Amino acid sequence: MPFTTPFADRLNNVETSAIRELFKLLGKPGIISFAGGFPDSNMFDVDGIREAVNAALTDNPGATLQYGATEGHGPLREQLAQFMASKGARGVGANDLIVTTGSQQALDLLGKTLISPGDKVIVEGPTFLATIQCFRLYGAELITVPVDGEGARTDRLEALIAEHKPKFVYLIPTFGNPSGALTSLARRQAILQMAVKHDTLIVEDDPYGDLYFGDAPPPSLLALADSVPGARERLVHCGSLSKVLSPGLRVGWMVAPAELLAKATMCKQFSDAHTSTFAQATAEQYLKAGRMPGTLARVRQVYAERAKAMCQALRRELGDAIEFVEPQGGLFVWARLTGAGGKVSDGAVFAKKAIEQGVAFVPGAPFYATQPEHATLRLSFATAPIDKIEEGIARLGRAL
Repeated sequence: MPFTTPFADRLNNVETSAIRELFKLLGKPGIISFAGGFPDSNMFDVDGIREAVNAALTDNPGATLQYGATEGHGPLREQLAQFMASKGARGVGANDLIVTTGSQQALDLLGKTLISPGDKVIVEGPTFLATIQCFRLYGAELITVPVDGEGARTDRLEALIAEHKPKFVYLIPTFGNPSGALTSLARRQAILQMAVKHDTLIVEDDPYGDLYFGDAPPPSLLALADSVPGARERLVHCGSLSKVLSPGLRVGWMVAPAELLAKATMCKQFSDAHTSTFAQATAEQYLKAGRMPGTLARVRQVYAERAKAMCQALRRELGDAIEFVEPQGGLFVWARLTGAGGKVSDGAVFAKKAIEQGVAFVPGAPFYATQPEHATLRLSFATAPIDKIEEGIARLGRAL
């Protein structure tokens, strides 16, 4: 009799990422991919990172190559506190955060420390696919708050909080993945106020907030929290250097109330002991060298040009068969098929037809924890040059 591996029951709650399954189809020669959620590797500041590596190995090579504190490399925590202060979160000190192995680990730590099977968690619809999978792995019952062009619908959010009394609310207020939505200042203030009113923990995930194309977005919930008495102690903020410096460094961080940070640190000890000290020291030296503002300026300009080119091409090639809000930052265009003129109106069907034409994107339904909208799709403009964007969208037009 063959051996049957006795997997944990929690694995029954999750399935393989639809995006990763899609990547298996991308080996076709000449494919143009708008599917990934990656930054463009051509935009990495390789010279600056090389200098940071050399500085880390010169200043304190022993510590750089040694085990480190689970909470994170002290000098990096200081630099991250200064980085957040430069964006308005001036009350954050080094001891108010821990360094995580990418912001993805912060989400996993929240699942480990906060979610018991059956607990309710409110997420946006649509939201980051890995968040859905992570929270479900720990047994959460996910409740969806709808999103429009100004972010999470706060009228619906407050009603859902009052009805379900969730363990916490997870939001991506600034250029969310996949929606690209930018939560307005008024809604940000309302979210903080309802956190206090309903005594509810709010988790703000902010990996894209620095990737704005024009004016800076409204301040983060973290930066605004001190203006709403009691909000700061009901707020978790997750940040990352993956989209702005290098995902390969795997450096993220989490700001949270002291008691939650202590529990998260304990759980992190069990999983990886600490985030790579070498990567942390490299990130610390990079931030200390003052190169980040110049890097961000270059990245914002390139992504803005690509986003504009994609939106213009979509209007030109797909016309009234597609609708979308032009993003003000981030990496994505979130769109909806209208079915106008008898054209395709299902994102998954369209994705298969698009692959046949040599172009890939991600259908939108998997980004919904509940009540998926099958007409939606996500297009990333980050990694393709403008000529490839225009050719790829032309192929989408033919796929319709």
